[in-house]
Amino acid sequence: MNVSDRRPTFDEAEGARYGFGENWKQYLALLDERRIVDAERSLSEWLGRPRLDGVTWLDIGSGSGLFSLAARRLGARVVSFDFDSGSVWCTAELRRRYFPNDADWTVHQGSVLDRDFMASLPEFDIVYSWGVLHHTGQMFSAIENAAAKVRSGGLFYLALYRKTILCPVWKVEKRFYSSAPERVRSWLRAAWIAKTRLAFRLKGRDFDSMVAEGSRAIGRGMDYVRDVDDWLGGYPYESITPPACREFLGGLGFSLVRERALTQGISIATSSGCDEWLFKLDRGARGE
Repeated sequence: MNVSDRRPTFDEAEGARYGFGENWKQYLALLDERRIVDAERSLSEWLGRPRLDGVTWLDIGSGSGLFSLAARRLGARVVSFDFDSGSVWCTAELRRRYFPNDADWTVHQGSVLDRDFMASLPEFDIVYSWGVLHHTGQMFSAIENAAAKVRSGGLFYLALYRKTILCPVWKVEKRFYSSAPERVRSWLRAAWIAKTRLAFRLKGRDFDSMVAEGSRAIGRGMDYVRDVDDWLGGYPYESITPPACREFLGGLGFSLVRERALTQGISIATSSGCDEWLFKLDRGARGE
């Protein structure tokens, strides 16, 4: 595992940054073959290809390491990195478990905002960053730096929080949660789950079945309780509208391949979660 120097942000210096890695460490205790296969299937279906043999894959903000693992099992040559030391540990642990001493999967600690670190990386066939770049504190710089690692004709697969009228509220909530002691966090998690359980009951849906299946319904191999903690934390926090995302990436030479719009919540204007995109870098867009 290679470790790059990090430059802490203002929020990290204040202790307000959410500890993603600690959440992912708890998730690894739950990880099983079913979840890994679900993650593989979600990649194959979204990319429209059953295998990734020979593809170079950059995972920006690898988190638990699950999707780096899924890409590697599908045949990709993977480079993973994360800002959070706990997340780096999780990714390296999955590499140790499933691909020990594998030359085609490397794990680094680094920041997408660190231009020296990013310049040390080559370009890739696919750059993957799901639900990450809006947590950097400098989302547009992060998107631009990530996009710069896509080779001509390559793909950029990302997901970002949808901007809604509730985003200012969520920003305050997330900063509070990330700075709160664990006792307060546990109360907030319990309140959120109770609220969700009531909403399911009012809609005549089975909440316990949904939790038992984790997030399998959306096919990403995740876990409900860990997702709740991630959502209530997740600071720094920014968001973007789909037109703004398409316009920004279009200005960098990308064409939209696929888009999956946020559908959860009461309405598209107030719901919370990620939109998902697949962009292709047009050949010659960078003047090659």
